[in-house]
Amino acid sequence: MSKSNRNKRTNTKATAAPVRKTAQGAPADRPVALKVDHVYKSFKLPTERAGSLKNTIFNWIRGIRGYRIQEVLKDITFDIRQGEFFGIVGKNGSGKSTLLKLISQIYTPNSGTITTNGKLVPFIELGVGFNPELTGRENVYLNGAMLGFSRDEIDAMYDDIVEFAELGDFMEQKLKNYSSGMQVRLAFSVAIKSQGDILVLDEVLAVGDEAFQKKCQNYFFEAKRQKKTVILVTHSMPDVRRYCDRAMFIQDGRISKIGDPDEIADAYSDSFLPPKTAAQIAAEKAEREAQRNVVTVNNVDILIDGEPQKFLAEKEDFTIALDFACDRDIQAKNLFIDMYDGRNVPVLSFPLSMDEHVKIAAGDHVAHVKVRNVLAFGDFRINIALQSDAERLTVCENACRFHIKGFAAPVMSVINPEEVVDISID
Repeated sequence: MSKSNRNKRTNTKATAAPVRKTAQGAPADRPVALKVDHVYKSFKLPTERAGSLKNTIFNWIRGIRGYRIQEVLKDITFDIRQGEFFGIVGKNGSGKSTLLKLISQIYTPNSGTITTNGKLVPFIELGVGFNPELTGRENVYLNGAMLGFSRDEIDAMYDDIVEFAELGDFMEQKLKNYSSGMQVRLAFSVAIKSQGDILVLDEVLAVGDEAFQKKCQNYFFEAKRQKKTVILVTHSMPDVRRYCDRAMFIQDGRISKIGDPDEIADAYSDSFLPPKTAAQIAAEKAEREAQRNVVTVNNVDILIDGEPQKFLAEKEDFTIALDFACDRDIQAKNLFIDMYDGRNVPVLSFPLSMDEHVKIAAGDHVAHVKVRNVLAFGDFRINIALQSDAERLTVCENACRFHIKGFAAPVMSVINPEEVVDISID
């Protein structure tokens, strides 16, 4: 559709076949990669010392056990489907790391079962097994052997490991002379060569300096594109929003919420805020209901060749697909798509029409907005806003998030209106 008639209405509405979901939001048409079923885990914490065997027996006869039970995980049940990028978040002490160690078979549960379908590779403590008295080269071969690689396989991948770690000038030095960041970079570069069906990651996206973190991010970008099953435990909500298909919020050893990663990230961040009063909750609810009475946003996607994507290459043009409903006729020029970068700086704001006479009739609609991609490396989010006579009212915040892949440092990106090459409303 050309610019001259880009807002012309048609009788055809683009629809996509619905994806069946489980009760927890996972795609039901994929096989289960990991199933955690009613898992409990507790530890015995000593409360007093027994100086001798005699004292221990005497305390036992008197009913003094000398320890207390700490319940860490309480009735944890969820499953992860093949090809999912699944996030686990929670405050320190909530049970996240214990859950990962149960999944990785480092711990065994008190009760319940954990079932995996495929080879599971944990990246929980990078560098375990490295010897500080050996050189970087020798540690690559040592750690590779621990991961199950033969010497010939390590020979074949050695140059790639060194190049990824950016440690070519240091490989003949002993590991004890490395900085902590250099050690982690080497360990991660070896670990990602392990070809597992399920990757278990505990805060490994925070390794190294900024340049190396971008390499790690691009590695996980490719893992997501290749539909690998990934479990990520993190305190970084941008990583949850950027990578995860679903996420789970653990509080006090129980699953508080599981589902959409944006909702989970918001719930985690909100858990650090003081509780809201009943009046504040009622006012926010009334405001949301008032906005819904005009426009309801059902879904927003970034499309590449008609397929939803969360990751885009630099200069890869895209289409914004907006599925929404109006309860009454509105002016198309009053419905805006706003885009912000990761620093909350606006990079684009435009209405669905510049023509004051174009109306959007009451009912269901899908708008497609084709955009030339001039954005640089970084994270971006889309809000949908409604313009009233007096002010712009937010209809849906964080309606969609996406990430531009690349190695360049984030820079100021602004999409000029001329880069919006086509708009259609069905």
